[in-house]
Amino acid sequence: MKTVLEDMTKDPVPFSQEKDYFITRGSKRYAGIHLIIDLYGASHLSDIAYIEKTMRRCVEASRATLLHIHLHHFEPDGISGVAVLAESHISVHTWPESRYAAFDVFMCGDTNPEVCINIMREAFEAEHLDVKEILRGEVNE
Repeated sequence: MKTVLEDMTKDPVPFSQEKDYFITRGSKRYAGIHLIIDLYGASHLSDIAYIEKTMRRCVEASRATLLHIHLHHFEPDGISGVAVLAESHISVHTWPESRYAAFDVFMCGDTNPEVCINIMREAFEAEHLDVKEILRGEVNE
């Protein structure tokens, strides 16, 4: 059995053989996709169980790996929380009195975070939805 010190002193793997988990699609190379999703005229924004169920649907549909969900219900209203993923996270903040919710969906690896957009639109019955996409860690080669 090797010790940690023996593993640390072995010859390093050449950089070209190391896996960096960056994504390459077309001519772009980046760490992950970060979607900023704003829902307007939305429903179910005080229902913590419904929000958790919807986040779980997003995780499954996007092929991500759920590690933990923590949601907090504020008094008198509103929910904030996060689904921690092996591939990053989905976070939520709701303002039910304004029928507004802010979601961040950040995923790397072999996932499809874009599927969360329609799941959220339908689940929260949003009258209007804005999405901003950021390619985090984009490498310009």
